[in-house]
Amino acid sequence: MSIQTHHADNGPADATNWWRQAAVYQIYPRSFADSNGDGIGDLKGIAAKVPYLKGLGIDAVWLSPFYPSALADGGYDVDDYRDVDPKIGCLADFDAMAAALHAAGIKVIVDIVPNHSSNRHAWFQEALAAPKGSPARQRYHFRDGKGEHGELPPSDWTAAFGGPAWSRVDDGQWYLHTFTPEQPDWNWDNPEVRADFLTTLRFWADRGVDGFRVDVANLLVKDLPAELPSKQELDAMDRTVGTHPLMDRDEVHEIYAEWRKVFNEYDPPRFAVAEAWVETAARRAKYASPEGLGQAFSFDLLLADFNAPQFRTIITDNLEQARLTGSTTTWVFSNHDVTRHATRYGLEPLNGRPGKPGVDWVKAGGPREALDVEGGIRRAKAATLLMLALPGSAYLYQGEELGLHEVADIPADQRQDPSFFRGAEYDGLGRDGCRVPLPWEPSGPSFGFGANGAHLPQPDWFAEYAASSQDARDTSTLNFYRQALALRHELQGAETLEWSGSGDEQVLHFVRPGGWHVVANFGPAAVELPAGRVLISSGGITDGKLPGESTAWLKA
Repeated sequence: MSIQTHHADNGPADATNWWRQAAVYQIYPRSFADSNGDGIGDLKGIAAKVPYLKGLGIDAVWLSPFYPSALADGGYDVDDYRDVDPKIGCLADFDAMAAALHAAGIKVIVDIVPNHSSNRHAWFQEALAAPKGSPARQRYHFRDGKGEHGELPPSDWTAAFGGPAWSRVDDGQWYLHTFTPEQPDWNWDNPEVRADFLTTLRFWADRGVDGFRVDVANLLVKDLPAELPSKQELDAMDRTVGTHPLMDRDEVHEIYAEWRKVFNEYDPPRFAVAEAWVETAARRAKYASPEGLGQAFSFDLLLADFNAPQFRTIITDNLEQARLTGSTTTWVFSNHDVTRHATRYGLEPLNGRPGKPGVDWVKAGGPREALDVEGGIRRAKAATLLMLALPGSAYLYQGEELGLHEVADIPADQRQDPSFFRGAEYDGLGRDGCRVPLPWEPSGPSFGFGANGAHLPQPDWFAEYAASSQDARDTSTLNFYRQALALRHELQGAETLEWSGSGDEQVLHFVRPGGWHVVANFGPAAVELPAGRVLISSGGITDGKLPGESTAWLKA
């Protein structure tokens, strides 16, 4: 069976379609590299690592928020959308970093956070100082409370990180926040809000930014009638038809159509990818429309077990959705919000149980006896090599190229994630474990992250994963990623694949244009490879056989 996208004739990327099959590397700036020894990663630190990024072989970097912020939610509480946090640098540092990345042939994608500002944003501070019903308050969702004196919140809704979704201000009114109280939700029915975000998009595009990752892109538009539904009523509502009061409303695409006009003012047009946790693939496809953002994250592989039938179904379905939209699908295993996939694959599979993979293990404090450390990285490398062979964009998260596992045993008094402090069940002990600063050297106060310590504690076992140590080992995970990404550039052609029958339900085999074969063995026993020259393998080939839990690329 052959699968192709709408743009199946696309070959190597050009200036306009570079994103369609790009390898994008996510940088969490505060945890990447610290240039001044204050324990916090910064833009100069990123600029200093451009040779490393170029050598890795990526096409673009996506920067998680670097804006001024009190870090109530890791930088996703933005004080000023058109500036840089002084702890991370300044606009001149951003320009120098972007210039260095562009000189190395690497595109720059920045995070945009349009659902909410921080409570320190100038407009929210203006709203607090303004009276009820004022234009300043109309930029957010302010409401009178219930009860005899308005002492009760307008509804019983809960926030994503736990606790109520409404907070009271001094004059007795309440404001809506989907996440923490420090993150008041914008009112996207307000034309001032819409216009200001267009200004922000142009601000960064004028500075040479190539694209935008849109945080919780499905939440912006809200329908808040005079009498609000209860949480029970809200939870019972259909989320698949575009009419839910709080999420994935059809009207949100009017906003992104305006954004698309801005993106198309530039040559080449600016790129965007939506983070949209929606109920169906058809709903996700709306965000990937060429009249909208153009691409949307698929988290299907991220949520899957290391399981061949699951992978085949997900790959087939996502490529079909890409064909219908004219976009390309995205493939991702790890990011700043989830347990690292090397760890997830070292734990018992979910096998249909609800919840995010790895959360139960993190919640238990990360017991090492429950983790198959070597098996996890073996499966992670096999899955990643399979993913890098697929048509579409590959999104990598900083540190996965080092084979890093999740850091689960962070003391409570050193944690930073609001989901930990506010008791959000779905995140276990929070997301700090995938945000621990990277180990660049096998020794020193922060394993080469900076001259002093790191803002999150690094475990002793980081020493064996240090980039400098891996650089010298041909068989290291780092050099495996480098080889795979280099081959991906060399081999990548039209956005098609053709499945080939393997005769084994635990083996996936497909062929890409140009005659290169991809064989992924999810089972424990070695399997016979088809005839051809092995280009790369995540496991050693012996007598023409691919070991269990391994992937190989071959040229016929």
